[in-house]
Amino acid sequence: MVPFPRTARMPHRTIHLFRKGLRLHDNPTLLAALESSETIYPVYVLDRRFLTSAMHIGALRWHFLLQSLEDLHKNLSHLGSRLLVIQGEYECVLREHVQKWNITQVTLDAEMEPFYKEMEANIRRLGAELGFEVLSRVGHSLYDTKRILDLNGGNPPLTYKRFLHVLSLLGDPEVPVRNLIAEDFQRCGSPDPGLAECYQVPLPMDLEIPLQSLSPWRGGETEGLRRLEQHLTDQAKHHSLPPVSLQGQLLWREFFYTVASATQNFTQMAGNPICLQIRWYEDAERLHKWKTAQTGFPWIDAIMTQLHQEGWIHHLARHAVACFLTRGDLWISWEEGMKVFEELLLDADYSINAGNWMWLSASAFFHCYTRIFCPVRFGKRTDPEGQYIRKYLPVLKNFPSKYIYEPWTASEEEQRQAGCIIGRDYPFPMVNHKEASDRNLQLMRRVREEQRGTAQLTRDDADDPMEMKRDCSEENRAKEKVARMME
Repeated sequence: MVPFPRTARMPHRTIHLFRKGLRLHDNPTLLAALESSETIYPVYVLDRRFLTSAMHIGALRWHFLLQSLEDLHKNLSHLGSRLLVIQGEYECVLREHVQKWNITQVTLDAEMEPFYKEMEANIRRLGAELGFEVLSRVGHSLYDTKRILDLNGGNPPLTYKRFLHVLSLLGDPEVPVRNLIAEDFQRCGSPDPGLAECYQVPLPMDLEIPLQSLSPWRGGETEGLRRLEQHLTDQAKHHSLPPVSLQGQLLWREFFYTVASATQNFTQMAGNPICLQIRWYEDAERLHKWKTAQTGFPWIDAIMTQLHQEGWIHHLARHAVACFLTRGDLWISWEEGMKVFEELLLDADYSINAGNWMWLSASAFFHCYTRIFCPVRFGKRTDPEGQYIRKYLPVLKNFPSKYIYEPWTASEEEQRQAGCIIGRDYPFPMVNHKEASDRNLQLMRRVREEQRGTAQLTRDDADDPMEMKRDCSEENRAKEKVARMME
């Protein structure tokens, strides 16, 4: 049954669709829904096909998502409401429940990823068919990226310096909206309590997700706010400044969101106007060794082991393994690494993941391609005693510190004493780093000479002091931050 259209003065019966923003804090769309509704149904549509195809969610991310949904449900319950998790395909779920609940409005956060944009367009089309209104507000970024694009002539700013200039014209971002209170939900009226029994947050076993794939990092708004408060307390002691401070990292996040929102094929090389077109090697065996922590370089393998076990690695560690896979050693496409991170990282993000992989492979944004992370020296500077390696690669834990980054240089007797024979218990290095990096450096120089001026790339950012400060600061502060890698 198609509901009767309502006048603007009459309150709505609303489905609020949670998508990425699984939170109550600073949620402008949900606040607008509450202020315009007589009844509100907080809904999360668990569309498994969409989540595994559009975002390639692995087991660790599934656990993190379910934890986040459970936390959201608890926080809604404290305010007298409840989260309804409905499993099924988005359009079918909405079509059924819009008619079942006589819905006149669907609210959702505006998102910039192509798959979320397509979803919103389909919901609007469904609204025109079934007679409900659609309301979306920007809530996942500091600014509305459309405003940034408009001020930059309709194009994304491709350097951080230009991006900061545009932000200076916009001024400060909007302040957070007020916190929601129980009276907001009491005024609207909550769904029938019986619905909560029908639409509970599923358990991992309900979705056949292996329980052993459980990260020590817990999902949910409650934990996120706790960690934010702790970070701000720590930052007050370190006196960090942009671009390495939290504020600076948020601006980098905004930068990548802005560029991704207006760049076709942002997550691939072909058809991407800002990305160098490079003939990367296709080598499934080498890619597999990198992904499964079998490169023979303990620093790299320890990082990839932590990624598999926890779904999180420090940003300097991300730099190291990304450079190793691409322009540093293996000359394998950044797209392959991006897919692995998308599957395994708890905080994988369409814009930031692809943007950083293009950056670290020197395919876009970053042009000082002669800077290559050494898979031995970089780790040694960061953690001279190799405690990180000993934690994540226990097979190497008994090697003396002078060998822990290069165990193949130990004598056969020293290897026996350490209880690990290289080539049997742990692999030899899969490449000679110096030879591979020298060769790749020449390949990258040739690529850039061939394509100079063909892509929408400039050298402004290479001369940008903010860029130089970012790189230098990260390396100089590595020792200070390594403790967080060990948490």
